[in-house]
Amino acid sequence: MMKRRTALALPLLALPGLARAQEWAPARSIRLVAPYAPGGGVDTAARLLAGPMAAFLGQTVVVENRGGAGGSIGAAEVARAAPDGHTVMVDALAHTVNPALMRGLPFDYAAAFTPISQILVWPQILIVHPSFPARDLAGFVAHVRARPGQLSYGSSGNATAAHLASALLLARAGLDMVHVPYRGGAPALQDLVAGNIAFVFGTVASSLQLAQEGRVRAIAVSSARRVPGLPEVPTVAEQGFEGYELNEWNGLYGPAGMAPAAVARWHGAVRHALADAAVRSRLDALGALPLGTAPAEFAAYVPAERARMAALVREAGVTIE
Repeated sequence: MMKRRTALALPLLALPGLARAQEWAPARSIRLVAPYAPGGGVDTAARLLAGPMAAFLGQTVVVENRGGAGGSIGAAEVARAAPDGHTVMVDALAHTVNPALMRGLPFDYAAAFTPISQILVWPQILIVHPSFPARDLAGFVAHVRARPGQLSYGSSGNATAAHLASALLLARAGLDMVHVPYRGGAPALQDLVAGNIAFVFGTVASSLQLAQEGRVRAIAVSSARRVPGLPEVPTVAEQGFEGYELNEWNGLYGPAGMAPAAVARWHGAVRHALADAAVRSRLDALGALPLGTAPAEFAAYVPAERARMAALVREAGVTIE
């Protein structure tokens, strides 16, 4: 009996040390890098979540905008940071698109980061001017197909989520249109409202009010399920394009080599922030869908999405202009 008790006690002796190893906590303020200019989706998400995450972690979280070169400048800064959990980054879909478009980067997107969690998804809406004759996707496709190369569409920029969502739809439907990249979503929407382009994929946050006011017409949404603000508007997949889905999304990353304990703690911070009532209310108003996926799930998703984006870039002939 004595030997049995001693044997049972050995694992218990290791528990305090094991618990300390698993309970990583930041020792100083934290840099949350947003590799884009203020005011966009990434910046909005970072600033919305920073407060609740700071409360969970017990340290100040400072959002730093490091914009430029499609997010790669800020990403390079995070890639160089120490993997001690004190520097992390909120990035967008571009994180999985840039490797297929950019050459000569000082880091490898596939190896330079530790995926922590896919935070949220921003569904996009295919919207047209009210004078556009189509009222559903079948009518849209028929109208465009009868006018090959004659109509143009806008996006928030070359190789952005709006551009890629459009390129994917055109490729799946076999349509020929002229792409007009703008310096952001706002000027693209302005030209759509003015009737200068045929359609735009806009985020729910930027397009919902325009659709509700009748200044644009919503044809389809890019997500796998309908959005609460426009429940009557079906998805692209529901309208004959099975499996279609291309949203803007935001994920949290650290530098490569982050300790599992730090990754787990940061995932807890994401989940805590997304459970905050004020955060959820704001995300609902913006049309964002909270996720907070587990690190292992996100780590599997990122390379799969990178491969999907590389195939789309090749298929649609997307280049950096």
